[in-house]
Amino acid sequence: MTHYDIAIENGIIVTVDSNHTILDKGTLLVKDGIIKKIYTTENNRQDYVAAKTINASNKLVMPGLVNAHTHIPMTIYRGFADDMPLQKWLHDYIFPAEQKFSTKENILIGAELAAAEMIRSGTTCFCDMYFFEAEIATLISKIGMRAVLSEGLFDFPSPNCKTPKDGINYAIKLFDKWNKHPFIDIAFCLHAPYTCSKELILEVKKLSTEKKALLNIHIAESEWEYNHFIKTERCTPVEYLDKLGVIDNKLIAAHCVHVSDSDIELLANKKVGIAHNPECNMKLASGAAPIPKLLDANANIGLGTDGVASNNNHDLFQEMRTAALLHKFNSNDSTVATATQIIEMATIGSAKVLHLDDKIGSLEVGKQADIIIVDLTQPHAKPLYNVYSQIVYSLSGSDVETSIVAGKILMENRKLKTINYNLLKTRVETLANIIRAYLSFF
Repeated sequence: MTHYDIAIENGIIVTVDSNHTILDKGTLLVKDGIIKKIYTTENNRQDYVAAKTINASNKLVMPGLVNAHTHIPMTIYRGFADDMPLQKWLHDYIFPAEQKFSTKENILIGAELAAAEMIRSGTTCFCDMYFFEAEIATLISKIGMRAVLSEGLFDFPSPNCKTPKDGINYAIKLFDKWNKHPFIDIAFCLHAPYTCSKELILEVKKLSTEKKALLNIHIAESEWEYNHFIKTERCTPVEYLDKLGVIDNKLIAAHCVHVSDSDIELLANKKVGIAHNPECNMKLASGAAPIPKLLDANANIGLGTDGVASNNNHDLFQEMRTAALLHKFNSNDSTVATATQIIEMATIGSAKVLHLDDKIGSLEVGKQADIIIVDLTQPHAKPLYNVYSQIVYSLSGSDVETSIVAGKILMENRKLKTINYNLLKTRVETLANIIRAYLSFF
């Protein structure tokens, strides 16, 4: 009898592998955090014992979702400033609030709240861009999630660093300390081409190349940004960054909403990782990224929520549905952004964006056991004809029952295992009362 740590039995296993394999009444076996076997339960004798057996009958077993772009501590600003354009939202509300409230202590409260929200809605890995990322790394490693973390850099002082040089030194220490961690990867970061000088962009790009690290940046998010570069540099934001040597396969490019056809070709040919954030882009009226064109160009696309100050949640199931509907509506073509393509964006696509697709993003033997189990017994999940359609158009994050990262159960039967949510709720509300008082002055 072979011994395993976890046996998940009798579930509908959606592997998201290259063949789109789906196993009805399947069994998945995990040992030492690795997927060891996947097969159809029926007609197979049980020649194993497991320390933990999960009956997934009437449930869906699929890869943990991967959030390709977010700012997790911004959960403390959920609903803080809504219904306004990006530049006003960013410069008149968010930046001032961050200078006042984004302390190390408050950021950790927001990060833990985001982790709880993500785990409970099926996200097992995320890419973050914010401040005090060393402290966030410590928190997330204790919680047990998988993450790519990057310290936000721009030309003006951040809540963590007084100067860009301070920020670069902090980012170097962050990388050197955490780069060998099994679940925490470190990227370097530039906030955006319009908030970072050419000198800062060149310096950080050189550093990320020397460290063989990913580089995380917002690109072409708004029409204002696009027009700004056309006017000042006589080129698009993507072309501007390409001239500086930034556009390559190590780049995580968030948004890419306002891009030309030549930009699309460039992003696809250079294998840039594009993090698509449809709900944020819709809410801030930034526009709809040309995802159908990017898909046709075979671009590398993942799905992100962005921060909840501009979304306002981390539910990637909701993000999947929004993405599918947005692009059908925007293109007046019901055949684009199919359920299969959208699920791939939220799993293996985002994993590719983060250069983690050799480890996660699909359920395959030899990969890390980052797995979620989703309830199919609720009325909105019945009847079931097409699994991919059901995931994208019917299910929600609240249907996730169990979340597992590298074979460690972070949530079971909707109960968080590594976060004391009752204590966290009290800390969040105490901070929110302080922020509410600040809001009264606006």
